[in-house]
Amino acid sequence: MDRIELTAEPRTVLGKQVSRLRSEDWLPAVLYGPGVESRALQLPATAAAGALAEAGTSQLITLQISGEKKAVPVLVRDLQRDPIRRTLIHVDLYQVEMTRLVTLELPLLLVGESPVAARREGILLQSKESVEIECLPTDLVEAIEVDLSDLVELNQQITVGDLAIPSTIRVLSDPADVVVQVSPVEEEVEEEAIEEVIELEEPELIARREEEAESETEEEAG
Repeated sequence: MDRIELTAEPRTVLGKQVSRLRSEDWLPAVLYGPGVESRALQLPATAAAGALAEAGTSQLITLQISGEKKAVPVLVRDLQRDPIRRTLIHVDLYQVEMTRLVTLELPLLLVGESPVAARREGILLQSKESVEIECLPTDLVEAIEVDLSDLVELNQQITVGDLAIPSTIRVLSDPADVVVQVSPVEEEVEEEAIEEVIELEEPELIARREEEAESETEEEAG
């Protein structure tokens, strides 16, 4: 896996004035980590957007800070976006120690095809998009694959405990948590059929109900 690289500069502009940085194509950032003093940084916004999108929250980024000889490995911990434009407005970067365990959410990647779903006999329902894991930074992977071809029967499930995860990675999520399952479609078909029958019989049912109402009225009057 190619290492993702990103450059940064120390940031002196703080508080409300950071909006000026954004207008100059800078992305405000904060760098922190175990045994590391929190630092304010600024990243070239255009380059940072691509690198951060590629890295997600589970891939290491090599961060080179201007004026420093040694680059540092970091993970994305939090991304803040403009609520309307959805552009990045701030990022939190976590400096890792390569010999110290890290805890994070690892994305799940659906691969293959369920024979049941391919025949339209069932519907795939995904319940989890990530699992919480713990490992050394050197053992990180981009994602955990979920093989849908294993779903060959209706109501069959793939749980966290069923996932093929490297032994170097410890899963913290509950093994019993359902990741994806195949649900039958018969219920939806039956409901549609019932609605069609009701629509066909509706005039007759209305007439019958009117007769029953008239009969009850006559009985009450008698």
